[in-house]
Amino acid sequence: MAAAYDTYNYPSYWKDRDYEHESELIAIKELLGNIEIINTVLEVGAGYGRLTPSYMYRSKRVILSDPSSKLLKIARENYADQKNIKYLHSKLENLDKKVKSKSIDLAIMVRVLHHIDDCDLAFSTIHKLLRNKGYFLLEFANKRHLKATFAHFFKGDFTIPIDIFPKDIRSVKHKKQKTLPFVNYHPDDIAKKLEDNGFELIGKRSVSNIRSSTIKKMFPTDTLLSIESSIQKPLSKINFGPSMFVLSQKKA
Repeated sequence: MAAAYDTYNYPSYWKDRDYEHESELIAIKELLGNIEIINTVLEVGAGYGRLTPSYMYRSKRVILSDPSSKLLKIARENYADQKNIKYLHSKLENLDKKVKSKSIDLAIMVRVLHHIDDCDLAFSTIHKLLRNKGYFLLEFANKRHLKATFAHFFKGDFTIPIDIFPKDIRSVKHKKQKTLPFVNYHPDDIAKKLEDNGFELIGKRSVSNIRSSTIKKMFPTDTLLSIESSIQKPLSKINFGPSMFVLSQKKA
């Protein structure tokens, strides 16, 4: 069966999104600075390998997994000269049948969680695959980022800071068409689910904090990224941005 991204030109989505892309690379590099040794990396939902250069140099072996054969084909072409990369056509829920348990030092999952119905299943699957004290780098769409919080306040809804339940932001039409879920999460809910599934949170970054088409037209990308680099860590304390990156470690 064809995956949803087999019929979507995902590489084109990133055209003119240099700020967002580079913001994510900044967060990944900073968070991975907490890890001394990485032998094997599994990226879940790796797509066409957009993020691979941000961690490939740190690892001896890389596994790029994705449910889209089309995107994996592009990844193979992009990294044809890299002999330490394995390509795995699989959905997340099937990974524990295709990857040896306790064989992964670092699992990375960016821009994937919002398409997953069962967050606990995802975290428990990753937990099975990680070595003892292995690391899990996760990105999720932040339900309570500043813009969303103000929007709710202006509508008279003051519950968003304490409403921890995930929110599927698809339109009614798309839900009826049974398109992929697009779920935003409360940071406290993610932290609790990680803990419940055997992880300890050790680092966090608020990402794409200046995601505004108006601002991006006013200032050079390099200027925005310089600011972004300096504010990701402090703004993570108030869950400011639309995208949150968290690094957790499998408990012994």
